Amino acid sequence: MSLKVAVIMGSASDTDTMSPARETLERFGVECHWEVMSAHRTPERVRCFVSQARDSGFGVIICGAGMAAHLAGVTAAHTTLPVIGVPLAGGAIGGVDALYATVQMPKGIPVATVAINGAMNAALLAIQILAVSNPGLADQLEAHRAELAGG
Repeated sequence: MSLKVAVIMGSASDTDTMSPARETLERFGVECHWEVMSAHRTPERVRCFVSQARDSGFGVIICGAGMAAHLAGVTAAHTTLPVIGVPLAGGAIGGVDALYATVQMPKGIPVATVAINGAMNAALLAIQILAVSNPGLADQLEAHRAELAGG
């Protein structure tokens, strides 16, 4: 079974910033499931989705949220799947608050964190994680890296 990647955003207004994740996953042929749910406004929906993610065929979860940016941490608290946080710019300090909130997780509940607005790198990291057990994805990553080096 081919594993999917869930991309969760805290708000529909994050769609444009998170779309490079979807585009990158699709370019590599990785199935992407797109959700809008909030750690604060819909916490039970987040918990239900995330706690069933492994059984639903997901291998990695990418979370994009700004300001308080608790979505990735709440997600990581409810699953043992790899969680990648994308801190989103916004608010008074341009995303630094989201970066700190995403990266400062307590011991035992890790969240991999990429740069502010780093949705494309989050997708590439998710693909790297899946490529550990998928030689076809690993080959595509090698070709992608060679293309980057040549361009």
